Amino acid sequence: MCLPTYTARRPQTDMKTVREIKQEHLDILSDHVQKLYRKPQLKHLFLELTLRCNEHCFHCGSSGGDVRSEEMTSDDYRRVLDEVKQDFDISKMMLCITGGEPLLRKDFFDILGYAHSLGYTWGMTTNATLITKDIAHKLHECGMVTVSVSIDGLEETHDSLRGMKGGYRRAMEGIQNLIDEDAFRNVQVTTVINRKNISELDDLFGIMDGLDIDSWRVIHLEPIGRALLRPDLMLEKEDYIRLFSFIREKRQQEYPLEFGCSHYLGLDLEAEVRDWYWLCNAGVHTASIMANGDIGACLDIERRPETVQGNIYRDRFSDIWQNRFELFRRDLSADTQMCSGCAHAKYCRGDAHHSYDYDHRKPLVCMKGILFE
Repeated sequence: MCLPTYTARRPQTDMKTVREIKQEHLDILSDHVQKLYRKPQLKHLFLELTLRCNEHCFHCGSSGGDVRSEEMTSDDYRRVLDEVKQDFDISKMMLCITGGEPLLRKDFFDILGYAHSLGYTWGMTTNATLITKDIAHKLHECGMVTVSVSIDGLEETHDSLRGMKGGYRRAMEGIQNLIDEDAFRNVQVTTVINRKNISELDDLFGIMDGLDIDSWRVIHLEPIGRALLRPDLMLEKEDYIRLFSFIREKRQQEYPLEFGCSHYLGLDLEAEVRDWYWLCNAGVHTASIMANGDIGACLDIERRPETVQGNIYRDRFSDIWQNRFELFRRDLSADTQMCSGCAHAKYCRGDAHHSYDYDHRKPLVCMKGILFE
């Protein structure tokens, strides 16, 4: 569903205000979401190749790093890729490769080369520390079209937050190697903003503006995974206001900066800091196969019995997609006391599944009272 973008500073007209236009769009989207709950459309299938990582990031939603990781074999991936191609129109789907650090898999190019031979379109999230010129070329040869690289601050901050001395330098070299290959549709940098690096936003912009990247994606620290151990790094109200003002200002200057897909932001900011209106894609557009074969929605969602929907060793993925995911195909606000009577519940729907407290039935992040009333 594509809706036009309107800027918050557009002057009022005799016909409709910008807020009224946005509300109409959000009403249309709300009706569309109800249809998606009944008839979901798989657009992004995430493959988590490993939980192993050569970094130890403070905010990792999967708590990856130097860990023992159950991993599907390359034959397992071949079978699943064959089945998905048989059961879905893969021309309408993107494979999203992630980890851990996916390039730690010795059979990485075997798996993705096979996916490419079947006609899959795929992209990857990586820390880029392992991307030499040769690796960048091999990624092109086996069909990678998009890549998102994590840069979480200036050099000292980045290395500290990601637990690797020299990680910033190696990541920047990896980004340049990807740019120099000149073969990818989108080379993106993703930055997780927190209390330690928010003061570096302007300096980071100067660095990103000097790179020949296609986009800069900014998200804020979420209370999930390993970040739960660092409440001191969570943003406060004035930080959120600063962050979103910064994003909107740069977008008005036509810089390719966007906020990630997390959270409903209120009428003033929706369709301003990203190209779309709020929608949690978990279970309606997005599904994941975890390193151990478990099937779920967004990989950032807490892994617990009710969020894991099946496993490829006993289930066919398409059967799970068609017949499970009930948890993700309903309005969370219906179960959430704090959403009762909220005028925005129709648009927020209880917020994102990845930051929802399933024990106490409430969102861990709510922008009401921070960005809007």
